[in-house]
Amino acid sequence: MVCDKRSTEYYSWKGDFLIFNVFLQPRASGNSLIGLHDKAVKVSLTAPPIDGEANKQLINFLSTLFGVKKSDIDIISGKRSRRKRISVRKASQFPAEFFK
Repeated sequence: MVCDKRSTEYYSWKGDFLIFNVFLQPRASGNSLIGLHDKAVKVSLTAPPIDGEANKQLINFLSTLFGVKKSDIDIISGKRSRRKRISVRKASQFPAEFFK
């Protein structure tokens, strides 16, 4: 993977794509971006990890957070795990918590 100079241990840029690691906490009391956890962005969601519900809610949550369409977000790996690798195409806004 070729990354430019704007990269860290939990995110990198590959052209127009922001690639980052997520640690998902399903069945939480609310939907929020918590901060960093073990080289990943920790996200809590209310959806249970059953039948892809948490993944669907994660895509909806991230699309709002980054100001992109749901189709611009892809779960590259970890669809059946708490640890995921996410791709966001042409993010138009960035939450401050993402860079903490």
